[in-house]
Amino acid sequence: MKFARIATTTATTAALALGLAACGSEPAPTTESAASAPAASGPKFAGQTLTVWRLGAPDEKQNALMGDLNAKFKEMTGAEVKVQWVPWPDAQAKWTAALAGGEGPDVTEFGNDQVAAWVAQDALTDITDIVKANPDFQQIPQNLWGYETVDGKIYAAPWGGGTRAVLYRKDWFKELNIEVPKTWDDLVAAGKKIVAEKGKDVDGFAFNGGSDANMSLSPFVWSAGGDFAAFEGGKWVGKLTEPGFKEGFQFYTDLVVKDGVSRKSALTQNSVDIATRFANSKVGMYVTGGWDITTIKEQSGGKVDDAKMGFFSLPAKDGSGPAPAFQGGNDIAVWKDAKNVELAGEYVKLAAGKDFGTRYAKDGGLLPLYPEALAEYAADPVQAPFAETFKVAKGFPNDTNWAEANDTKAVLQSAARSVIEGKKDVDTALADANKELEEILNQ
Repeated sequence: MKFARIATTTATTAALALGLAACGSEPAPTTESAASAPAASGPKFAGQTLTVWRLGAPDEKQNALMGDLNAKFKEMTGAEVKVQWVPWPDAQAKWTAALAGGEGPDVTEFGNDQVAAWVAQDALTDITDIVKANPDFQQIPQNLWGYETVDGKIYAAPWGGGTRAVLYRKDWFKELNIEVPKTWDDLVAAGKKIVAEKGKDVDGFAFNGGSDANMSLSPFVWSAGGDFAAFEGGKWVGKLTEPGFKEGFQFYTDLVVKDGVSRKSALTQNSVDIATRFANSKVGMYVTGGWDITTIKEQSGGKVDDAKMGFFSLPAKDGSGPAPAFQGGNDIAVWKDAKNVELAGEYVKLAAGKDFGTRYAKDGGLLPLYPEALAEYAADPVQAPFAETFKVAKGFPNDTNWAEANDTKAVLQSAARSVIEGKKDVDTALADANKELEEILNQ
């Protein structure tokens, strides 16, 4: 999933913005580790030029990163690098034109949830052998290769990641003597206390039933051992009726129906809507990323400031640690029309290797993928919720039609509303949703 870098104005805000968030630490060394140094060297590629597409708008840190990276690449391979910056909103059109006309990059940045769609259009080069032979890439946890792997082949390298946590009113927790929840029961108890003390028009833990609802539902489902779907026997098989999914779904809808910690009148609100209510002191907790911090401060006129906001990992049901949350991030891939696939592969190894890959993530406001670098984030009390959650992060079904099920048809959102509104029981709602999900994914 693509993540734009986060503009921040204060040190505290920058730290909080780890939604994904820049850590504010010094850039990683630019000397590439010997383990990930390209096999090719010097004159072998002298006189050649590699075209690299980076997404977004460059800032001082990103320009410095690319300058150091490309200088190192030239030193090691003899090749020049031409970087073209493509705004995120223009990326789809650029890739589509490149695919049709053959005038594309050699290497390109991607949002990780876009990989499968472009693999389906035969736009990316299989880099499985490159990944498996590279010692640095083998240090990246296996759970972070889900979006990059299609039908057992790897088409991109993870470059930087991100996840979500629970944003909460620290001042309310202190005022009401609420401890940070460690279990699902704790979460409900905290939500009920907030509603009881702050009013019934306040969401203790806000239910998200809008466009990004599954970002809030999924941690409960995954924590209970459930999943949305799995690719089995050459087709997608829905898992919505299995016990783990049902348990997580039931708990999430019960936040409204049974526990009353979120208003029944707001079943279509998404995280943007919830952030606005949070800024108006109408929400105690909700699932999001650090990007909401700046907006909330602005919308509240400074009344809800850094001192009143904090994050914690959504807990697993039994208190065993953080519940898995959605794994987003950016990737780097070799385009199918790369003039020299070997040279492009060397660039991917250098750019996403331990040294430059860590620097890319830190300087770009993302979570680093290498355990040692991520551990530094885990030692910071502000950043720890994201770092700890990211270790167990998971992804949605890696299928090109997931967006239709998740966004266009809103399969799970409709199922949840039908239960909360009393139109269907949980079993019926999930059976109907499972059938619809399978039909969409297997189109």
